[in-house]
Amino acid sequence: ISSYINYNLKGPIIELGSGIGKIKEVIPSCICTDIVSNPWIDKVEQLYQLSFSDSEVSNIIMIDVFHHLRYPGSALKELSRVLCKKGRLIIFEPYISLLGFFVYGLLHHEPISMNKNIEWMAPENFDFNNEPYYAAQGNATRIFEKNQFKEHLKGWNKLVCKKMSYISYIASGGYSKPQLYPTKLFPLMCIIDTFCDHLPYLFATRILVVLEKR
Repeated sequence: ISSYINYNLKGPIIELGSGIGKIKEVIPSCICTDIVSNPWIDKVEQLYQLSFSDSEVSNIIMIDVFHHLRYPGSALKELSRVLCKKGRLIIFEPYISLLGFFVYGLLHHEPISMNKNIEWMAPENFDFNNEPYYAAQGNATRIFEKNQFKEHLKGWNKLVCKKMSYISYIASGGYSKPQLYPTKLFPLMCIIDTFCDHLPYLFATRILVVLEKR
């Protein structure tokens, strides 16, 4: 993710949905934000109604946040507002390949919703502060890979749309599940990832999308 940030632009780098703020270990200057206060973040932010000024921000990072956005069009409009010209939005999300369908559809508690209608824009006067919980893990796959949403992304240049297997992460058990291989085999798992990356529609479980504001 750090390698895709445009460090030549003026303005802060922010992460939305930072959790415990681990990204600072890689990008120390990043402003960590979340929807609720916790000891590891710098600011509380509501993604649909950010506190930043127009064109103030240089880069925005979202890791496992996009699939929680019930109204992606409204979110992208607000993100575009605060980004400067050629500012970048970096999105890291689940990818629904054959393996991804099995992992996220059968082994994860959140729905993938591949056939559910996506509401692009929020209703007028919608209260985002009282928005109910939402998850649709397949939204990034659908929106950034399918032509049906191409018209909605006219304000962005899609610089990167990279599918990755990340079986090494899936088999690690993530945050809460049992680890399925000993840590010493991690280098071998990375080699397996490299091979599986060549067959993304079978093995990819992650997608990295980099959008640049036009």
